[in-house]
Amino acid sequence: MNTKVTIAGVELKNPVMTASGTFGSGEEYSEFVNPSLLGAVVTKGVSNVPWPGNPAPRIAETYGGMINAIGLQNPGIDVFIKRDIPFLKKYDTRIIVNVCGRTTEDYVEVVERLAGEPVDLLEINISCPNVKEGGIAFGQDPKAVEAITREVKRHARQPVIMKLSPNVTDITATAKAAEAGGADALSLINTLTGMKIDVEKRTFAVANKTGGLSGPAIRPVAVRMVYQTAQAVKLPIIGMGGIMTAEDAMEFILAGATAVSVGTANFHDPYATAEIIQGIREYMKRHNVEDIRELIGAVR
Repeated sequence: MNTKVTIAGVELKNPVMTASGTFGSGEEYSEFVNPSLLGAVVTKGVSNVPWPGNPAPRIAETYGGMINAIGLQNPGIDVFIKRDIPFLKKYDTRIIVNVCGRTTEDYVEVVERLAGEPVDLLEINISCPNVKEGGIAFGQDPKAVEAITREVKRHARQPVIMKLSPNVTDITATAKAAEAGGADALSLINTLTGMKIDVEKRTFAVANKTGGLSGPAIRPVAVRMVYQTAQAVKLPIIGMGGIMTAEDAMEFILAGATAVSVGTANFHDPYATAEIIQGIREYMKRHNVEDIRELIGAVR
């Protein structure tokens, strides 16, 4: 039974990886899940300088998911290279570094610093606010998506995955823009913008007022967007958004995703990724499927 998939020339032993920001860089989860079991570990967002993140409270549970406004808190690229890459290199898994920034120059600086490092793929988080354009996320404007993709590709040594924002009218417009800019792959979706109000305290549940909604509540939206994107571009897709079980993961694969990222489920069940990998194998056995690639985009 073959569970191997290939993204931009990089082979993964199976299609299951972690979603950025939900697994750290693997160390805090390694007592529950051996990173070597995973197709890839996607790191927490890394910026050119340390980011403090947003004020607390930054997380709120909501029906069918959670809202987070962490603000991409991270210690910066220097600490990441010194601490996190050596830890991940101890395991037999692919390393995908999620890159964030507030200007195009920020992204380029991180990508250049990673050029000589032993990481396999770069995932560019374009849901970050573009400070030079009044705070609108890079990923909400197709022209900006194409421009930043092209600039990142000019400086990147590793293949580039553009992580698309769902907070747009037409996901295929930004997907096509990323393809036009030279992206090697796409990942989608990032979180949907949401809000929760504490009715007893009559205040916002997170200090930022709004945050990113993730979890099972967004999965039908994510599956639809992955399907639409798979019909619109020729790039490999990493699907994510509310995956809790192997059946959830198979929805994304059948819709056109080559691989999947598991996020919020890691908070609910630290063993989720390992269970999903095993569940995919059981699904393939049950349906007499020898090669998982037969299932990618099988639903038209």
